[in-house]
Amino acid sequence: MVSRISPLPRPSCTHRNGDHGKRVVKAWVRSGSSGVVPDRSGSRPTMRFGERVRKIEREDRLDPLISRVKKIAERLPTGTVRDVLHGVQFGHPLHSIMVHLPIGTWTSAVLLDLLPGKNERSAHTLVNIGLLATLPAAVSGLADWSQQHERQQRVGVVHAMSNGMGALLFGASSLARANGHKSWGKALALAGMGTVGFGGALGGHITYYRAGGANRADHFIDVLPEGWHDLGPLDHYPQEGMGGGDVDGVPVVVTRTEDTVSVLLGSCPHMGAPLSEGELVQGCVRCPWHGSEFRADDGTVVHGPATASLESLETSIVDGRLWVRPRMSVG
Repeated sequence: MVSRISPLPRPSCTHRNGDHGKRVVKAWVRSGSSGVVPDRSGSRPTMRFGERVRKIEREDRLDPLISRVKKIAERLPTGTVRDVLHGVQFGHPLHSIMVHLPIGTWTSAVLLDLLPGKNERSAHTLVNIGLLATLPAAVSGLADWSQQHERQQRVGVVHAMSNGMGALLFGASSLARANGHKSWGKALALAGMGTVGFGGALGGHITYYRAGGANRADHFIDVLPEGWHDLGPLDHYPQEGMGGGDVDGVPVVVTRTEDTVSVLLGSCPHMGAPLSEGELVQGCVRCPWHGSEFRADDGTVVHGPATASLESLETSIVDGRLWVRPRMSVG
């Protein structure tokens, strides 16, 4: 008689077990006619901060608030002012620069509060400088946030609320200090620092876990194969327009004018949009998702929200066929 074996459940992710550094997995053993019996030794992996924040990404109850904040973001000036807020002229998001001033001054104020000596006046001044610096930091962050995906925006509004609460606490600290309530001023500043710290952790999740503000196309440079690669007949790409192609799986976008042919990496550095689905506007490749524009001849970013330029490839036309290679491989 053949005993029936029930299907094996999928084992959980591996986990490091204390000093031994051994992988602990759920082991399943056969037991005669009793089927499969789980071995429940080992501990359950603890949920890390990044995984907890992902719950916020799925919280659709934040969406009505997001809609209201988007209406505020739509009132921001366009053109050069918006590009400055994004950080186009700096080559990376302006917000990452602006947040240093309030965080730095408030951290310094709290440290002065904890150190011995008569530091009350200096600490109060630092608190006030941080308060003045919150507006440009918040506005630049709002500009970036308005051009991100839904999951990033959900975390972003909680990030903003946490930092806003922190700013209110530091404002209350400044008022308490001005009225001679030094102990209250110190306590409120310490509470504000904790709140801003939590908000900063959420900002780090958006920036590093979800790559908000990072160059989404940079990794293609590392996988782009060296040497010349055939992109097919030149006539395959429209005159005075653009089309898409790929070099061993790396997306590229080809633009043609009357006299020139240019090839750029085909993924937008801002959020990874397929640029071949965009359009050619006055000599610039326009992103189909958020409207970033790049010069077709060399990939330089002209308008945000993207802040990084596109990598351009060297081109050659042989017997009516378009060939490309990475410029870094030249020589």
